[in-house]
Amino acid sequence: MTSPVSRNGAVVSASQLDARLRAGLDAMGLSLEEGGVERLLAYLDLMGKWNRVYNLTAVRDPLEMLTHHVLDSLSAVQPLRRHLGQTQGQTQLLDVGSGGGLPGVVFAVCQPDLRVDCVDAVGKKAAFVRQVASALQLRNLRGLHARVEQVREVYDVVSSRAFASLADFTAWSQQTVAPQGVWLAMKGRRPDEEMAALPPTVEVFHVEPLQVPQLDAERCIVWMRKKS
Repeated sequence: MTSPVSRNGAVVSASQLDARLRAGLDAMGLSLEEGGVERLLAYLDLMGKWNRVYNLTAVRDPLEMLTHHVLDSLSAVQPLRRHLGQTQGQTQLLDVGSGGGLPGVVFAVCQPDLRVDCVDAVGKKAAFVRQVASALQLRNLRGLHARVEQVREVYDVVSSRAFASLADFTAWSQQTVAPQGVWLAMKGRRPDEEMAALPPTVEVFHVEPLQVPQLDAERCIVWMRKKS
């Protein structure tokens, strides 16, 4: 792994990123299976390399990529685990507008028993997720090049992060949500106006605040389901 360079020109060592990541995991009380930390760091390294050519994300600083992308996505893992623990046999997740695989790749690393499909309309981003799945040997991860409206498979959880308004997200992906499935939308501040704009066929059943270590910003998950 080459040493990335921070925004101020300083070289960021792999050990610095490792320490920051482990501190973030500890702060969240999050445990990973053996090799999980190494996979997340390898993912961060791949993202940095591909980003120089393919512009996967506007964030270039490796420490910011760790906090704003990886730790931010990790903050949703415990809520996802709690949800999966309350249900029977939920094993498939679709991450919509996944871009460079956020939060889908992070979910796949943290939940090896969960099948994760990351869908994006931009081919190079889907190709990157496929490369990550191969390089990190994540057999539960797939990158799909398609618009979400074209996806016909159904999933137990349909997630997004900084993708679209709640109304657009649910409208475009409604055919992918299983009858007892849910939407998991990662947002910044509580999006009251977006929630008010949802159609009567969609109900918000929980807005869950998130705490992202090393990041001073408001975050939440808006949990939604189809209204019966």
